[in-house]
Amino acid sequence: MNRIFGKQAPVGANDYSPLQAVRTSGTRPRFIQNVNPGGCGAPSRRPTERNGLVMLRVLTVSDVIDPDLYPVVDTDRFGRVDLIFSCGDLPPEYLLHLSRSFGIPVHYVRGNHDIRPKAMLQPGLVDLHERIRVVEGLRVLGLEGSMWYNGGPVQYTEKQMQRIVRGLRASLWWHGGVDVVITHAPPRGVGDEEDLCHRGFECFLGLIQRYQPAYFIHGHIHRLFADPSERITVLGRTIVVNTFGSHLMEIDHDILAPQTDLLEKKGVGRLWHRLLRRPSARRRGL
Repeated sequence: MNRIFGKQAPVGANDYSPLQAVRTSGTRPRFIQNVNPGGCGAPSRRPTERNGLVMLRVLTVSDVIDPDLYPVVDTDRFGRVDLIFSCGDLPPEYLLHLSRSFGIPVHYVRGNHDIRPKAMLQPGLVDLHERIRVVEGLRVLGLEGSMWYNGGPVQYTEKQMQRIVRGLRASLWWHGGVDVVITHAPPRGVGDEEDLCHRGFECFLGLIQRYQPAYFIHGHIHRLFADPSERITVLGRTIVVNTFGSHLMEIDHDILAPQTDLLEKKGVGRLWHRLLRRPSARRRGL
């Protein structure tokens, strides 16, 4: 049992199989074991259809290079991939290799060991930090970095990350919420560790509770998993995934997170009234 407010997903079969998310009546998507993954031959760009739903095959990577992906992609294991997310601490050469191998861009956030930001500014690599992008119909938000611990690059204190998250409220309202959050660090208490470097951010818990994204995907916590379901923690309506190494899953293309309460209850005028009352807005003379 997770010590915050979630529960650990049940462990399934011992054999490796990708996890897929399926829509069930009256509930959010849940992870189940994919007994017959299918589509693991030559890559194809045609989305998978299952039970009348269009499924996206999503590859997530972080922290260490997977020998099945570099220097040559194991197509028997990965097959077609529709989206690639990197949760940080990976060399840009590796990310470019993934982009070229699968023929799609890699959307990434940086980790605390990504010290070559200019090398990441290349075609095929898309920085998600502090922005929401609509990718294959999914609203995706990225937040880079780890907890501040020695003053190095891409490190943030809890207060700094809180300010970043608060600064995204208007964008979250504009997009009507968020479906997938990509971070380097985990939420506090969700598989993180007690040392300052590997401690999660408390404000990520508030982000999950308020906007209820379908998925919260992170790296940073180096842990080996005997079964893919061990990567999963469920917090309310959100599935939290530790993607250390690499992880392949299928998600419903039509999944939508709940609309934000600002959109439903406050209205446009009330929203701007709140934003303009902020001290930063008053300092700008707004």
